[in-house]
Amino acid sequence: MAGASTFGSVGLHPDDVRIIRALQIAPRASFASMAAALGLAEGTVNRRFRRLCADGVVRVVGVVNPGALGQSRWLVRLRCRPGSVAAIAGALAKRDDVNWVAVGAAGCEVTCATQSRDQAQWEDLLGRRLPRTAAVLDINAFAMLRQFIGGRGHYWAALRGVLTPEQETALGGDGPPFRESAVVADDPVHLTAEDEKIYNALAADGRASLVALATAADSTPGRVSRRLGVLLQQGVIHIDVEIAPTALGYHARANLWLRVHPSQVKNVGRSLAQEPEIAFAAAISGPYNIHAVAHCQDLDELFEFTSERIGVLPGLQSMEVSPVLRHVKQAGTLLTDERLVGPGTAVGSL
Repeated sequence: MAGASTFGSVGLHPDDVRIIRALQIAPRASFASMAAALGLAEGTVNRRFRRLCADGVVRVVGVVNPGALGQSRWLVRLRCRPGSVAAIAGALAKRDDVNWVAVGAAGCEVTCATQSRDQAQWEDLLGRRLPRTAAVLDINAFAMLRQFIGGRGHYWAALRGVLTPEQETALGGDGPPFRESAVVADDPVHLTAEDEKIYNALAADGRASLVALATAADSTPGRVSRRLGVLLQQGVIHIDVEIAPTALGYHARANLWLRVHPSQVKNVGRSLAQEPEIAFAAAISGPYNIHAVAHCQDLDELFEFTSERIGVLPGLQSMEVSPVLRHVKQAGTLLTDERLVGPGTAVGSL
């Protein structure tokens, strides 16, 4: 992987990339705090951040963790009739219980991730709506069993080294770092009506001020600050920094489906979590027991990465590399022409 030196070639100033990295570490840090850590003027940080958002390069959003609410998460692979993929992917992307949608396999496959808030919502999608869709030829659903990397705290290692250790320390961070753990909490949390209002405001703008959050929740900034701190600490909500990978020069993306000897699943998952190309990795149910998402600059780099570094991992028995033709949605954010365009809408036609 070429690293930070590549970023300038795709239209981003080095300071833009440093700001993105700072947001990964402390997504709700004030512009003044980021400016002090980065050695930039506060106005410069403010201006560059807003341009990055306007250009669809970055978006800061609040994301609820259904596992903390006692609900499992699932990956779903759909094989579709030719010509129907765009409509199915678009309908899935409109659902608020689907937070990631990608088109692959020469345009005949849709992969999505569910984040159902309750069992009824999950059963409605996988038990009724998708099976009744005539254009869907085949459905395979895999429960997530253990997440090794992804979500708040993974910091996408591709940006590692953009800031000095001293700068990262100065930025601190919001909430605890990501820890490998079971996907579903043993002691589920119940969100109050006030929590839901706070979350809805953060889903629209993860950097919304405490005053704005208090207004949305009919509360006070002090109370909202305390409650948000608890939700972040418990891992119920995390503040995610969504990045358009192509803006950073990563044009080849792929779903990796790995079949690993059961005794080596943890070791392989943890090894994947250390690779800069890997943005997500989890143990799953089904014939493949690990799923990962890789970002590379081109297909040649994807080949080198999967053959030389993933292919030699102890315990790996087989691997399917499924290039992503188009990302439609990631972490609740829709994409158009490889740029982030905003949140999805309510449940659509599926």
